[in-house]
Amino acid sequence: MIATIAIEEFLGGAAVTGQKIESEMDLYELSAAGLPKRALTSLAAKLGLPLRAMAQLLRLGERTIQRKKEQDLLDTDASEQVLQIAVVYATGAALFGSVETFQRWMAAENIALGGKKPLDLLPSRYGARLILDILGRIDSGVYS
Repeated sequence: MIATIAIEEFLGGAAVTGQKIESEMDLYELSAAGLPKRALTSLAAKLGLPLRAMAQLLRLGERTIQRKKEQDLLDTDASEQVLQIAVVYATGAALFGSVETFQRWMAAENIALGGKKPLDLLPSRYGARLILDILGRIDSGVYS
């Protein structure tokens, strides 16, 4: 099971998302309804990433994000991607003990990913699944 409390914290809490995150169904509902830009900016701050880097992860133009007001909702695809990034980082930070340590792992080439950096795969839903799979194997004590 995913660390729903940590995901919620990465997004700025229930006050920002508009609801508590207690299950994967809550993640689905949030993605369908759309997250406010404020959740994206909270995630970027927690990860220490500039808006330009977040825009690249979301495959959106930086200006597109900048034009939105903090309460404006992201579309379904962008919301889903923000949630996926939050899931990956909440999982990784819990496993590695801190966001900073996990970020170093994300930025390093990984043999299990054919020498690619996990961060480079994060914009893709399939890439995020690969990262989560590796994290699950590490958590289970399987060399990855």
